[in-house]
Amino acid sequence: MVELGDKRILLGITGGIAAYKSAELLRELQRGGADIQVVMTESACQFITPVTMQALSGKPVYTGMWDNRVPNGMPHIELSRDRALIVVAPATADFMAKLVHGSADDLLSTLCLARECPLMVAPAMNRQMWEKPATQRNVSQLRKDGIVVLGPDAGDQACGEVGMGRMLEPADVAGEISAWFRPKLLSGIHVVVTAGPTFEPIDPVRGLTNRSSGKMGYAVTRAALEAGARVTLISGPVALEPPAAAQVIRVETARQMFEAANAQANGADIFIAVAAVADYYVANNGTQKIKKEGGVPTLELALNPDIVESIANRPNPPFCVGFAAESEQLEEHAEAKRRRKKLPLLAANLVQSAIEADDNELILFDDEGSHRLGRSSKLDQARQLIRHVAKLYRPPKTAVRA
Repeated sequence: MVELGDKRILLGITGGIAAYKSAELLRELQRGGADIQVVMTESACQFITPVTMQALSGKPVYTGMWDNRVPNGMPHIELSRDRALIVVAPATADFMAKLVHGSADDLLSTLCLARECPLMVAPAMNRQMWEKPATQRNVSQLRKDGIVVLGPDAGDQACGEVGMGRMLEPADVAGEISAWFRPKLLSGIHVVVTAGPTFEPIDPVRGLTNRSSGKMGYAVTRAALEAGARVTLISGPVALEPPAAAQVIRVETARQMFEAANAQANGADIFIAVAAVADYYVANNGTQKIKKEGGVPTLELALNPDIVESIANRPNPPFCVGFAAESEQLEEHAEAKRRRKKLPLLAANLVQSAIEADDNELILFDDEGSHRLGRSSKLDQARQLIRHVAKLYRPPKTAVRA
């Protein structure tokens, strides 16, 4: 759910077919409680009219530099003075190039150059335009300049092609804006997250794995980023797109994840082990495909290392959070696992209710007892988890030299 309180946002619209999404975005932001002022480029008016946006926003829409409705004749300065954020959605390739080079030849680009508030852009363009080196250089420079780039997404495009470049859906843009305003409870903290399943090969084409989708781990990654953390995501094989701001390390087997996690834990403040790691690997896996004509093979299984337990039992461990999926006696098994592995916090759920689902119902176990989170989306569960982690985490004291 979008929560914006009474945030004052300037919504800029540039000339692309995705301008039709701006009307729904405005509504999404208003439903979250935001006050919206719309500014449109001349090109944007070819796709959606100022009358439409004025009717939806309840405010005059500004399109030109020389608008007499602004008393001092300086709309490029005045319109952003009381705004907490400027969001340009859609942002065309041309408009992003203007931002990079400081070009200010219309009201919206001049507002963005003269602003004192933060700026977000939601790119929208044909896939060929998005993929061009010039566009990618501009996107990279925008991020370096502190401008938040939302998306784009992949999918069907107005030109009839399919690929990366389409604007994020309005609800997703609104969600990103809402997340950006959230308190930065983990600002400056390095969080390492493991996510997804592992895959233990039997031969080059077969393997042992589990049904983990990785959704919960990716949600925890996003929630930690929203809280201001620097996040390293160690991901097993999943069909998910990671948050752009996360550093991603891709692994396949449990032993690869073990090595990556232990290496990253050296510089981590918080370690959150969400991944569903295989307990066993095949010790006698074949280098060639096993033929069924040879009969049923005998698999020799060996234990994989326990990643979170190994990190939690270091001499100076990061704050470690474990996950447990149980099929029965949830509270008894989860608390026993937390104590055995010496974890300050463990999140648990019944495996029957969470696998591949988009929602979840976690119970958090710590030294104070258990804390049940009501069933909600995995992202909402992740945000509640991160808030709980932020309450429990205490940075190590720096030794004072005499």
